[in-house]
Amino acid sequence: REPLVRKTSSSYRTFPESIISKRLDSAYLRSLNNKRLYLAAFAAVLGNFNFGFALVYPSPVIPALEAHPNPALRLDQHTASWFGSVFPLGAAAMVLNDRLGRKLSIMFSALPSAVGYALMAGAQGVGMLLLGRVLTGYAGGITSASIPVYISEISHPGVRGMLGACPQIMAVLGSLILYALGNAALAGLVLDWRWLAVAGEVPVLTMIVLLCFMPNSPRFLLSQGKEDKALGSLCWLRGKDTAYAQEYEQIKDSVRKQSRRVTCAEIKDPFMYKPILIAVGMRFLQQLSGVTCVLVYLQSIFKKTAVILKPEYDAALVGLVRLLSVVIAAVSMDKAGRKILLFVSAGVMLVSNLTMGLYIHFMPASQNSTIANKTLPAEPTNYITLIPLLATMFFIMGYAMGWGPITWLLMSEILPLKARGVASGLCVVVSWLTAFTLTQSFLRVVEAFGLEVPFLFFTIICAGNILFTGCCVPETKGRSLEQIEAFFRTGRRSFMR
Repeated sequence: REPLVRKTSSSYRTFPESIISKRLDSAYLRSLNNKRLYLAAFAAVLGNFNFGFALVYPSPVIPALEAHPNPALRLDQHTASWFGSVFPLGAAAMVLNDRLGRKLSIMFSALPSAVGYALMAGAQGVGMLLLGRVLTGYAGGITSASIPVYISEISHPGVRGMLGACPQIMAVLGSLILYALGNAALAGLVLDWRWLAVAGEVPVLTMIVLLCFMPNSPRFLLSQGKEDKALGSLCWLRGKDTAYAQEYEQIKDSVRKQSRRVTCAEIKDPFMYKPILIAVGMRFLQQLSGVTCVLVYLQSIFKKTAVILKPEYDAALVGLVRLLSVVIAAVSMDKAGRKILLFVSAGVMLVSNLTMGLYIHFMPASQNSTIANKTLPAEPTNYITLIPLLATMFFIMGYAMGWGPITWLLMSEILPLKARGVASGLCVVVSWLTAFTLTQSFLRVVEAFGLEVPFLFFTIICAGNILFTGCCVPETKGRSLEQIEAFFRTGRRSFMR
């Protein structure tokens, strides 16, 4: 093998000079016409918009159904816990990514999503609501595994960081739209919880129409032996008048080296298991930091902590902060780098969770209101009750600037091509099973031990996130997928230091 380091140097480099010299020419990257690439990315990330919309659907709906006059639809604490947590069971979608391809997997997600929304819109009982949540969660599992990989494979190094943050941006935007429409419903305006489900059909139908006109990933087409279609796909994405031949040859060479499916023996190769373990570990820690619990039970948490504003308005405000933060991350990701944003993100989340836990512990007055049943005072007299709102806003801000979008991006960047479909599905399984376990147990832990216990646990996890980033995560800013694969293939262990 060609050595990574030709001469001794005291400076740390994740990637060697021999690989850096093979980067795509910067003049070529500047010459590309990215309009069609952006269109293809937009069509795909509509699936993430739908994912964000469906994920936080219980936040405004649970309070409405807890007070529903129809006993068949009324939620108690047990059914509310299941309604909030059953969505992550969509992790079973991992099997589709390699079998159907990235694009067709995303398009397939429209079917269970549309059926799930229809069931919730016409629900006559809790069973229909839960089944609708399972189906929309299944669709979310498909898009979680497929969209980041699709965007990573159609992008070039010049824009991959920005486009890699788009799935998270659209998921946040979907959540924000849901909060806004949910507030309108609570205010007695246009939408109630049934029409919220109907509104979820709009991005699903738009996505499937647009994707009919988008190309599949050149890397996936080459892995299927469809060279002419792969060349046509890259030509469509980069523009006819650009010199895309060099990039095509690099992709083709990378795919040729990994044309066979991964075997059990190959999993033992550090080139395979190291990036997979890093990606799985990041997804596991991402969910253990508590973000899904906070998003799903946001209004309930604000009711419990008795903040100044109404809980539904607090939820919408947090959603807006989340959107602004992930946009900042998208702009800075290719400039500041992935690792520095991960460090900052985990640090902000740690301080925010610690503040929330200590506030709840030392402010017994905030325990006067229950999650669902008691009425809060109309005008709190102490502005210290803004602390839960500010802590939650900073937690979501920290998450959205790093451990939200970058976890998805790195998953699609570092996984080896021949295992990318299955490995990304594995990441989604681990992520959603962790999210399911946390959201299912969250209300029970709060009931048994108090609201501060989950937040103090999340604080410890965020400290672990900082250590994991420093010890295990490589910097991939400005590197092509082929360079990243070459880096892991060498077996160099210095990035673990």
